Amino acid sequence: MSKKTDYEKRTAEFIQPILEELGFSLYDLEYVKEAGEYFLRAYIDKPDGITIDDCVTVSRRMNEILDREDYIADAYTFEVSSPGIERRLRTDQHFKGAVGELVRLKLYAAKDGKKEWDGILKEAAEDTVVLDCEGTEMTIPKSEIASAHTVFDG
Repeated sequence: MSKKTDYEKRTAEFIQPILEELGFSLYDLEYVKEAGEYFLRAYIDKPDGITIDDCVTVSRRMNEILDREDYIADAYTFEVSSPGIERRLRTDQHFKGAVGELVRLKLYAAKDGKKEWDGILKEAAEDTVVLDCEGTEMTIPKSEIASAHTVFDG
């Protein structure tokens, strides 16, 4: 198991009970290096949306655990955030939860001359997604998707 995977897994184990107690859910977790610095980010959610106070509450409780357990070797910044209105789609659960929504897919290589596709996510299977692009359905293997997120169309 990679260091990144281990850190994310252990963090999920510690944060889950806190979130359950507060009536929140864990949308995503990531341990990343950006501009030479490491970040551990927890994206949390609840049915009526996450507030800044919610993020502060979870952050304070998790910081106590992170300080006590001290399982991350690198210097890092811990952040708690809402997944936002335009949510990144990374896991099978994310894709399944976005069925029926407008999404934007960025592909590693062009398909029909384009690397970026917007459309309604019609289906999310284990290895593929089906996108309705203005009446034309496209089946795209997940392995060809560089990034994906919901699109706010308000």
